[in-house]
Amino acid sequence: MGNKLTRNDTLKDRLSRYREINITVTGRKSGRTISNPVWFVFEDDKLYLLPVQGSDTQWYKNVLKNPTIRIDARGAEAEVKVVLITDATQVSSVVEKFRDKYGASDVKKYYSKFDVALVAQMPGAPS
Repeated sequence: MGNKLTRNDTLKDRLSRYREINITVTGRKSGRTISNPVWFVFEDDKLYLLPVQGSDTQWYKNVLKNPTIRIDARGAEAEVKVVLITDATQVSSVVEKFRDKYGASDVKKYYSKFDVALVAQMPGAPS
């Protein structure tokens, strides 16, 4: 019986239903864990993140130093390694995913810079 599989299924189920998750990153100077609520897009076993202030976002700067983050969707958690997306075309694709999910006006209201995005392959998914 794979208890781990059930946990992943719970996490994926919550990711498919929720609008916000918490991510926990390691501070690049302090070494402390720092949690932030973020919007995300979950598609094809990939989790897309878009920093609100692009590459100026503090949690993004922390991820540059330590790309392993913890995600928490209301108690369903996983540790994932994120891959930075800096190619303009790929970043635009992620921005479009966010506009589809949250609405173009809210993305425009809350996000100020679109120069980077991140993607994480969910655990248990075929890579």
